Amino acid sequence: MDTDRKNFSTYLKVVWSAAVFMVLALVIFFWLIASGKFGFMPTFDDLENPKSVVASEIITRDGQLLGKYFESENRTLIDYNDMNKYVVQALIATEDERFYRHSGIDLRGLFRVVKGVVTGDLSTGGGSTITQQLAKLLFPREDNTGFKLVLRKFREWVIAVKLERSYTKEEIITMYLNKFEFIQGAFGIEQAAQTYFNSSPDSLEMHQAAMLVGMLKNPWLYSPVRFEERAIQRRNVVLGQMLRNRYINQEQFDSTRIKPLDIDFQRLEHKDGMAPYFRKYLERTLNARKPVWENYKNLNNARQRFYEDSTSWASDPLFGWCNKNFKPDGTPYNINEDGLKIYTTLDYRMQAYAEQAVENHLKILQPQLDAHVRDNRNSPFSDDISDSDVQQNLYNEMRRSHRYRALREKGVSDEKIREVFNTPDNILIYTWDGYKDTIMSPLDSIKYYLRNLSSSFMAMEPETGEIRAWVGGSAYGFTEIDMVRSSIFKRQVGSTVKPFLYTLAMQNGLSPCLKVPNVEQSFILPDGTSWTAKNAGQSEHDGQMVTLRWGLANSVNQVSAWIMKRHNEKSMLEVMRRMGIYSNVPAYPSMFLGPAEITLYEMVAAYGVFANKGVYTSPIIVTHIEDMNGNTISNFSPRRHDAIDEETAYLMTNLLQNVISEGTGRRLMIRAEVFKDYGWFSTPFAGKTGTTQNQSDGWFVGFTPELVAGVWTGANYRSIRFSDLTRGQGTNTALPVFGRFFKQVFADSTLNYTEEFEFERPQNFNIDLDCNDTDLESDDSVPSFEGFW
Repeated sequence: MDTDRKNFSTYLKVVWSAAVFMVLALVIFFWLIASGKFGFMPTFDDLENPKSVVASEIITRDGQLLGKYFESENRTLIDYNDMNKYVVQALIATEDERFYRHSGIDLRGLFRVVKGVVTGDLSTGGGSTITQQLAKLLFPREDNTGFKLVLRKFREWVIAVKLERSYTKEEIITMYLNKFEFIQGAFGIEQAAQTYFNSSPDSLEMHQAAMLVGMLKNPWLYSPVRFEERAIQRRNVVLGQMLRNRYINQEQFDSTRIKPLDIDFQRLEHKDGMAPYFRKYLERTLNARKPVWENYKNLNNARQRFYEDSTSWASDPLFGWCNKNFKPDGTPYNINEDGLKIYTTLDYRMQAYAEQAVENHLKILQPQLDAHVRDNRNSPFSDDISDSDVQQNLYNEMRRSHRYRALREKGVSDEKIREVFNTPDNILIYTWDGYKDTIMSPLDSIKYYLRNLSSSFMAMEPETGEIRAWVGGSAYGFTEIDMVRSSIFKRQVGSTVKPFLYTLAMQNGLSPCLKVPNVEQSFILPDGTSWTAKNAGQSEHDGQMVTLRWGLANSVNQVSAWIMKRHNEKSMLEVMRRMGIYSNVPAYPSMFLGPAEITLYEMVAAYGVFANKGVYTSPIIVTHIEDMNGNTISNFSPRRHDAIDEETAYLMTNLLQNVISEGTGRRLMIRAEVFKDYGWFSTPFAGKTGTTQNQSDGWFVGFTPELVAGVWTGANYRSIRFSDLTRGQGTNTALPVFGRFFKQVFADSTLNYTEEFEFERPQNFNIDLDCNDTDLESDDSVPSFEGFW
């Protein structure tokens, strides 16, 4: 008996010792895991501040999302309250029924899984809690094989427990749904709702929420885009779980399970959406690096580009912002990953009106050009271009193409590549009615795109400098040349430069009503030769005395030349510099004809000086930037300086109003049916048309007291153009875009811009502006005066 008791006592000691040893071993084992001895274990700071790649958002001044910057993960973080109940209920019912009754690890769930494996019943569900799945997403497994996988699983347990101590249940749900990748470029529940249903998490219907939660098991396997039937089956499983957990009743289940998926697929691409040129320009500006001459010296126009970028780096805090500003950890900001909110000056409504104005006008203008160049010897190039120049242009375009570069990388000879480019193929082309498949050779597709006209447009408030609309061109994706502010593809400005010369005249005491001879003017050039300024066409007023006001209204070259002879080109250039023109402008007597290449951005800002009573305000595109937590980390404001005096600004405004009421811009005022879509305004804008040599470029810049806007229209090659002035002048190619834009802006009462505007007269202004030009009446042939010599 004593022996039995002794043996039993020994047995108990062994059992208890083993139990204590196992408990201690488990404690030590988990302590070693928690301390990182068996591999990576996140620190407290890692858990409190989990890293997540978040797309940066571009937001308009009226609170609309303009687009996002992301590289690989298009994710937007949302709060728990931004999700409706169906999303949360479906998640808990399907992935973790006991979510609110465990602390990260559900032992009952684990035993259920083990039982299912033993009995072969695999319908018992998985054993990982939502918190464990979050741990896996936040700190991905390094190795999925053997003993390391077992260790990794235990580490996830420890991480899950730590997460439960650091966050509330609602925060864990939110982090999990923000982190999960729903494929098709949709990272997080916010982007998933947008991508698959063109909706938001707080607006999802029950069957939509169930489908997205169903994808959590395997987003590729249950993709509604690839496998619709499978996705419906999985969605109905989720609905069944919601019924089982009493989130919905039988009637709701029966009515919802028969619904179709209602997919409205909206995958976001960088080139899609509003203002693609603006978004690309903003991206390049934010990411710009400090200019180093070595990176510029082999580029075209290297010194000017280096000068412009160096000036921007020194004076514009937005230029290179990501490389000038640093996060608390000392690393520079990354717009593709740091979830910044970039608040721009663009107005979503006005941007839409600008893009519509460009598109609607080009839809009319493009067929006219197509018909005009169809019979050219080397269509679409003009007949005055040699065959060899045409072939060289086409070869240059061919070499720039992705197809050419891909073939060269494969080692294909140049001769063979030319053969490929002349062989018809199935080509996707862009039209105003969308993308279309057609049969043509790659070389013909190049010609097709080269003949496409483009228009750029910019609108700005002259007092604040805030840009309200920015259209860099048309057909973004096939061409990304931004003609608003490209330092590479600047264009000649034609007669839109003449107001700078007239500004010089006004500030030196000349009167708008001063009469001068409309005759040829000759200049002696520095090399001893002479140049004579002539009008672009003949007029009954040639040789007569005409007022300066009439001369500008009708863009008469000989009147401008008379002013230039009494001043000088350097003085005109000085005026342009004070008014914000920074491009390279050669100071020659002919500069008033507009041969200089200047950006639309500069021209609009310079005309803003007239509207802003002589004060130059630098354009701005961003007001402030916030980090992902909503903290403002940068503010931006324009630079201002007095460019000209207020009286001169008012005189020039009056002169430019006369351009619209009586001169080359009269289409905006004439009550003719043909001009109804972009004219019929009751109050004259102030503005100026412009046309360059051979009608390669059409311009119009105009303003009200509150808004200044400009338009450029042309093709990428100057040799692709209208051959006659009637169709190729800025009055016909650019001015209608301006008019269409303002038609919609004035009609939108929410914008608070009015057509009944009036320019404020300076105090003590006593100059007589009634020039009595009735003997110099204009007619609709007046644009023939406009343009180059």
